[in-house]
Amino acid sequence: MHLYPPFCRAPTSSLNVATMEETGLKAKLPTRFDRLKKQYKGPKPVLNDDNVDFSYGDFEQAVAETTYSFERDAIVKGTCIEYEPAGGCIVDIGAKATAFLPQQEASLIQNQGDDTSDLVELDKELEFQIISDEDENGQLLVSIRRIQYRAAWEKVNALQAEDAVMEAEVVAVNRGGAICLVEGLRAFLPGSHLAGQLPTDDLVGQKLPLKFLEVNQEGNKLVVSNRKAVVEQQMADLSRGDLVSGLVKALKPYGAFVEVGGMSGLLHISQISYDRIDDLEKVLQPGMQVKCMIIDHDKVNGRIALSTKTLEPEPGDMLKDPAMVFAKAEETAEKYHQRMEAERKAREEAARDIVMGLGDSLDDLDSGDMDDDTSDPLADVSDSLDSLLK
Repeated sequence: MHLYPPFCRAPTSSLNVATMEETGLKAKLPTRFDRLKKQYKGPKPVLNDDNVDFSYGDFEQAVAETTYSFERDAIVKGTCIEYEPAGGCIVDIGAKATAFLPQQEASLIQNQGDDTSDLVELDKELEFQIISDEDENGQLLVSIRRIQYRAAWEKVNALQAEDAVMEAEVVAVNRGGAICLVEGLRAFLPGSHLAGQLPTDDLVGQKLPLKFLEVNQEGNKLVVSNRKAVVEQQMADLSRGDLVSGLVKALKPYGAFVEVGGMSGLLHISQISYDRIDDLEKVLQPGMQVKCMIIDHDKVNGRIALSTKTLEPEPGDMLKDPAMVFAKAEETAEKYHQRMEAERKAREEAARDIVMGLGDSLDDLDSGDMDDDTSDPLADVSDSLDSLLK
């Protein structure tokens, strides 16, 4: 029997197997069968390329020759394959990992409450712009909105070059005017360029004809005018002698400004009545509805000259009873046109007679009658000819 000091342990070899089994310390070692079972992967299939035209060697060569270029800002084709609950969708662009399309990049035009499923369809091939480098998982971020943004500016620049009139919807209003969507881009419509309307909430949702005032792609700035488009459209249909209705906007010492369909027309004081007007405010007031005849127009600058005296049944009726003049405006305008047409024909007849008379006089000159007092046929008719041909 060996005795060991109390502070020394007995050698491991001195512990018998029975003691280890009793204390549960014996570890169960895997058997050889367990090791082989763990490594077994099942029967290995025999692969060959005898019955196919495309061999494994061809495939390896094709992979080696294929280059994948997924650089930032590149345009690639892809397919949305799955919507993400948090917003956005997974896109297959043929890269080693799928790309991700954030919802804010899914479309240039997005309404409040739109979901990704409202903006893009699954299993439909689309073009995407790569907007990031690969992350640690090899995933890229892509965008549809940026492609649409560039296309919208190209369309806007083309419309400006054509000086075209377009139609756009008002989406918001502010103190200075309104915001319109032009090809998906936000354009500012100043309140001063609204034709016959004010920038109130009632304007939201309306579609207005517009023309460009300023197009600045670098500064992302669009300014449009409704009044310019309305004036151009109306001026194309207006001509001298047309009867129009308008609203008196302001009085000046020299006449009144009348708004006609978004255009500002001048009703000069000399064109209000055949009688003299001493006090214009006794005849017209701001806010008064009037009927006028167009006597001149400047289509380039959108200005028109108006007259009410041509609508007077009798001289001075505008001073006595303007309401009666406006009530009979259509009838009076028709009579005025008939009278002007009759005068025009009379002038043409007179001019024709003068020309024929000149021909006879020239024949007399050729006959040699040079000593006669009437040898100058133009002496008596030059003044009247000038007046008739004006």
